[in-house]
Amino acid sequence: MTELAIETAGLVKTFGDLRAVDGVDLRIPSGGVYGVLGPNGAGKTTTIRILATLLEPDRGTATVLGRDVRREAAEVRARVALTGQFASLDEDLTGLENLLLLSRLHGYGRAAAKDRAQELLAAFDLTEAANKQIKAYSGGMRRRIDIAGSIVVRPDLMFLDEPTTGLDPRSRNQVWEIVRALVGAGTTILLTTQYLEEADQLADRIAVIDHGRVIAEGTSGELKASVGSGAVKVRVAVPADREKVARLLAESLGSEPTLESDPASMSMRVTDPTAVAAALQRVGDHGLVVSEYSLGQPSLDEVFLALTGRPRQEQEVSAWLR
Repeated sequence: MTELAIETAGLVKTFGDLRAVDGVDLRIPSGGVYGVLGPNGAGKTTTIRILATLLEPDRGTATVLGRDVRREAAEVRARVALTGQFASLDEDLTGLENLLLLSRLHGYGRAAAKDRAQELLAAFDLTEAANKQIKAYSGGMRRRIDIAGSIVVRPDLMFLDEPTTGLDPRSRNQVWEIVRALVGAGTTILLTTQYLEEADQLADRIAVIDHGRVIAEGTSGELKASVGSGAVKVRVAVPADREKVARLLAESLGSEPTLESDPASMSMRVTDPTAVAAALQRVGDHGLVVSEYSLGQPSLDEVFLALTGRPRQEQEVSAWLR
């Protein structure tokens, strides 16, 4: 049996009247990437902070690499690393100075610390920025140097808490490549994210958290399969017609469409893919034009809608308002 990197049972954490973590049960094997997916305010970061021994749970148990997070916190900290949502390095120091400082704090001698710092700068494509202050780094560079600082001593388990929030697509892809390289070197990754594509790209298994609870768990394929046999994606020729087309498809296919950020596009789950042709014919009979459509697996957006009853975007707005 594969050793568990993390195991929790009935984990609870409250802040006043807010129940941030409400009975979380996890069994995460060693190796690979385990994704924790959820909107803002779902309880992802609080769960991470408990597992990293930065917070004590009010109830329940949690072990990390076989060590209890309450009784054996020091042993847990010696084997894990945490990279939060924001850079945690000294912004007035250069990238090189930060890595030298961290290496020395981890017990490296002066020469070994310099070698390790140079090695990490090269690995994260930051050699040319080595002598720049962190405050002059771009968002993507900050994330890379922050992760580099977290692995001065390679951890057995790394917590990555929304590591690509606010990054442009190129920087996000660079962080993804770093994550894959860490896994290839033997580190287990627990990744929290709001980005459905990120979970799809990186995670071997995914836990969906909402309102402090795990509401679903499995591989990306298993989660998609749990909400229906397929999905149809539709793009209308005239964006102003999207609402009418959505209503007709909902009536024909018995599923509520998800309106996408593209004002001409929508998607919806279908239990009977053979019914799609007739539904599109009905749209045409009403004088409305569909410029393109495709049938495929449901997206993780549709998983969110099916599991929570609301689109992910609406949940994120609600979380900000609470």
